[in-house]
Amino acid sequence: MVTAKLLPEQVTNEYNGNIIALYTFYAIIGMTIVRSLLHMLLPDGGSESIASIPIDTYSTEAEATVIGIFFLWGLSQLIIGVIYFIVAIRYKSLVPLMWLFFTIEYIFRLLMGFYKPIETNETAPGEVGNFIFIPLGLIMLYLSYQTSSNISNSNSK
Repeated sequence: MVTAKLLPEQVTNEYNGNIIALYTFYAIIGMTIVRSLLHMLLPDGGSESIASIPIDTYSTEAEATVIGIFFLWGLSQLIIGVIYFIVAIRYKSLVPLMWLFFTIEYIFRLLMGFYKPIETNETAPGEVGNFIFIPLGLIMLYLSYQTSSNISNSNSK
């Protein structure tokens, strides 16, 4: 049943899906945490240096606001990355649910790009990522549903 994989009655550290979906999830955790830290630690929050938003043409106050928003976005991404990490080390039975959340996030990022476009000097990596991560998320969600050998941590309950 579809919901049994997404919302198991008992959350365990056992993963029964395709190993590719699990290892790709590990890579996504790394990407999410690194990306979040870049937004939090770069002087411009990555707004101009990565996303090519021309904040140098903004007033000082507007520039500070954009940088602050990018910091907060990085903090949100860090929280998501930590949740992903906790799932990966302790609650692997929730990996399909995490792939669903990942896919939904990128679908909405894509839709918001059309609904509320952001002026940039070049195509931002995040804009390209939307077109890569939606199909990736759907494929990994599908693979996480495929029955495979049980992968668990020795501490699983």
